[in-house]
Formats: sequence, C-alpha cells, structure tokens
Amino acid sequence: MGCCNKLCGLKAGIGAGIAVAVLGIILIPVGNNIIRETVTKELVIEPGTTAWDNWVSADAPVYRQFWLFDVQNPQDVVENGSKPKLVEKGPYTYKTRYLPKENITANPEHYTISFLLPAGAIFEPSMSVGSEEDSVTSLNLAVAGGYKLFPAWVLEAAIKLNNVSLFQRRTVREILWGYKDPILKGTLGLFFPYNGTYDGPYSVFTGKDDISKVSIIDSWQGEKKVSFWNNTYCDMINGTGTRSGPSKNKEPCLLKALFFNVFRSVSAEYERSLDLKGIEVYRFKLPPLTLASPAVNPDNQCFCTDYVVTKNCTLAGVLDISSSRGQPVYISLPHFLHGSPYLVEDVEGLGPSEEHHATFLDVEPTTGFSLRFAKRLQVNMMYGPSKIITVLKKVKDYTILPIVWLNETASLDDETADRFKKELLSRVDMLETVQFTLIGLGSAALVLCTVAHCLVSRNNNKLV
Repeated sequence: MGCCNKLCGLKAGIGAGIAVAVLGIILIPVGNNIIRETVTKELVIEPGTTAWDNWVSADAPVYRQFWLFDVQNPQDVVENGSKPKLVEKGPYTYKTRYLPKENITANPEHYTISFLLPAGAIFEPSMSVGSEEDSVTSLNLAVAGGYKLFPAWVLEAAIKLNNVSLFQRRTVREILWGYKDPILKGTLGLFFPYNGTYDGPYSVFTGKDDISKVSIIDSWQGEKKVSFWNNTYCDMINGTGTRSGPSKNKEPCLLKALFFNVFRSVSAEYERSLDLKGIEVYRFKLPPLTLASPAVNPDNQCFCTDYVVTKNCTLAGVLDISSSRGQPVYISLPHFLHGSPYLVEDVEGLGPSEEHHATFLDVEPTTGFSLRFAKRLQVNMMYGPSKIITVLKKVKDYTILPIVWLNETASLDDETADRFKKELLSRVDMLETVQFTLIGLGSAALVLCTVAHCLVSRNNNKLV
C-alpha cells in the first residue's frame, strides 16, 4: 500500500513537472511578446520613453575632428605641373551637436514629429594638435570654385587683379569657418555659415504605429524628396542618421547622409558583434559599393553628372555635389578609401586605411540605438588645365584635391552605459530569465520524478 502511495505521489510529481515545463514553453511566445512590447514602448519617440530623453538632446558629446591637408610644393605645382605633396595636420577638434532640438512638434495623426536641428561648434584645445590660428597651405577656394563658375578670361583677370594664385595660406579657422575673400568680395569657407544656423526642418516617424519605421525621415524642409540629381531613385529621402529600429536579424541599416545639404542614402552592412562596456553591439560599416563607379554598381549611375571629370562615369570613390554647390566640390571617404587608384596616385602623401578612415556604427540590436559611431568623410575640390588661366596652364589633367577630412564621433560613456543596462536591458533580461527558469524548473522536476519512478517500479517488481 505504501509503495502504491509513493507511486501515485511520484506520478503526480511527474505530472507537475511536465506542467511546469509546458508552462515555460507556452510562456516563450508570451514572454517574447512582453519583451517586444517592453522594448517597443521604450523606443517610441514620445515624452516619457527612454528614446525621448536621448532623442531631444545629445547626452553623449559629439565631436567633429578635422585633419587639413597642407600642400608642401604649391609653387612647383603651378610652375611645373608637379603632383601636389600633402602633409596631414590634425586633429583639430570641435564639440558639436550639443544643442537640443528646437521647434519640436508632434503630428500624431501621421505618427511623425518635426524639429529643427541647431548647428554649433566649440573648439576643444585639449583634444587638438594646435590652435585654430595654425596656418595651412591649401587650395584657393575662390580660384577652384571659379574654374567652373566663371568664364576663363574673367577668372584670369580676377586672379591678376587681386594678386592671388592656385594656392593660399590660411588659418584653420579661416578655411573651416570663413574669411573675407578678395575675389568674391564676400565670406568664403568650407563650412560657412555654420554657428547659429539650423538644419531642417525634419519630419521623422515616431514608431508609434510601426516600430520598424522609428526615426526614418518622412520629409526634409517640407519635401519628401530632393531635386539635386533629377532622378527618382537618387532624389529619394530615406534613412535614419545614426539610429535604426531593432536589428536582431543583422539586416543592413539604411542611413541618411547629408553632405553640404545634399542628401545621399547609403546602406551600412553588418560586419561583426562587439562588446561595448558590457553591452553587445552589432557593428555596421559602409561597404565599398557605396561609392563604386556605375560600371560596378549601376545604382550609382544617377549620381554621375560630369562625364569628363569622371572619365565617362568610371571614377569610383567620390560623390560630385557640384550641381548643388555651384562649385566643383567632391565628397569621398578619407584618403579616397575605396576610390579609383589614380585618385591616390595623382597626389603624394595619402594612405587609405580601413581602420582609420571607414565609417561605422555600433548598434545595440534590441533597441536599435547607435551607442558608438564614427562618420568619416573628406571634402575635395577640383581644378584642371586651362590655356587662358595662367596658374593652370601647366596642369596636365583634372585633379580632385583633398582639402580636409573629418570624423564626427560619439561613444557611450560609463554612466550612460550603466543607466542603459539598468533601465532597459535589465527588464528584458529579467523577462527572459523568468521564462527559461520555468522551463528549467519543470525539466528538472520531470527528470527527478522520472528517475524516482524507475526506482519505485524496480522495488515493486522485487516485492512481486
């Protein structure tokens, strides 16, 4: 009778173990739904969420580092048509993106929110190799710009009248932020105007109705496309800047790239997983196809606007934005990384490096937050041969000359990392622990009861 009671109790125990295990298995989709809802709620761009506090203002400081190219042989280039010899000087570092977004306006009926992005740059001497007053010999912006903008005889007269040449000696501050140019009789600089200006307005999706759309641009300056490229595909506005939706599946991140108010959508591809302050992140990088020639990447055909300079659109590694700037400005990765070999060979002093010059984003896969990024690009200008302009008579071919390259970067600090793990990831971990604990307990109980059942059965057989 005692054995029967034991056997009945064990059967009940086995049943309970199975029930607990089954409950844990049943709770997997339920737990996943809870986790998904928890994450989704915190990712929506609306007051009260984790995303909102980080979206309104940049908690982590964003720094923009500049390396300027100092031309060592300007006279030799002009008089003999020699290759420019370049020496990189930098970094000169500025704190940027420290101002909160302005004119934030929610549009709940469209699940979008609009805002203005104020621009500001504060020089950081402790993070720089020198002062803003350091001098650099660089391409004369007015002469290079006038090469396409003015008739040759007009530019030649202006050069002689103002006693200038193809190159000029300017301070770091002047080249970046502006100086009074004698030819144009106005302020000229690579990033002029900047301080006190605004980018936008932008309108982005909040993710309230579809979390996969969070932070994707709906419109810019009231338009859903740009008109720089005269092509439906190239004029599309999409991407997210430095934030994407959850990316557990490691799909490419579609990013928005804004070069001198010119949009170019690019796709960053998954490279590898990394540990960032105890948080797993996925690293995404721009692939070589991004700026490949149309012969290699047909999607880039509509970005080719000058068949002469690009040698019938076979040039790789640069984006010609002259049509929007009115000046021969070309954007590339630093040191012409992934560019046509002759871009590097036309000058001396360049050494493209994947480690130092590639653009990357480290994305936390559960939330889609970029916890570290480095957006790197190079600003170049073009000059070419001329039979009329004296300073260009010895130039043998079109030359795309690097002026400066920059690295806009930010990374999660220790305090923010701890808060991120505590406020969001800890809750996700807790929910996952609960569901797998139930499975574990049920499985353990099932195993123990099954073993005990075998022992009791053996004893009953002996008694019989």
